[in-house]
Amino acid sequence: MQVRLLNRTAPSTFLSSRLTAYRYLSQDVRAKLEQAVKADPVVLFMKGTPAEPQCGFSRAVVQILDLHGVPSEKLKTYNVLADQELRSGIKEFSEWPTVPQIYVNGEFVGGCDILIGMHQSGELETLLENNGVIPKIETASTEDVPSDAASSQPSEEAPSATAPVEEAPSEVKEKAAA
Repeated sequence: MQVRLLNRTAPSTFLSSRLTAYRYLSQDVRAKLEQAVKADPVVLFMKGTPAEPQCGFSRAVVQILDLHGVPSEKLKTYNVLADQELRSGIKEFSEWPTVPQIYVNGEFVGGCDILIGMHQSGELETLLENNGVIPKIETASTEDVPSDAASSQPSEEAPSATAPVEEAPSEVKEKAAA
């Protein structure tokens, strides 16, 4: 039987570098970032601008926010490519290693992958509605529908609102995530 020893220096080196990096974020920079994420209902740190995103992940986040109708007056974006201190500082501030990063009412939500998952599950819409970013959409109850419409069956010729939706091919999902 062969016994392999694990190299224990790598994790502790990683941890110590994380702690060192955290310490290097000055109180002044930390205060400015704290103020920035709380200044607007939705704050997005991204590569590029909404009009000209410089990476696919930033583009995807902008598209998702557009799909949900986040008004431009409630969205503040920061281009981390224009300021190296901001680019490294926001990663240290959030303890999240990648950009884009999104905040809603001062709370860190996550990056692109988290936002896509929340969008797909409906959690993002609920979060934006509950935080007053977008208006709540009222759904009609059966009490609002005339009794003859509520009891009628959908015709086979017209598409049903409850018809199953086919899933997109995996290539489309991968392109959407990129």
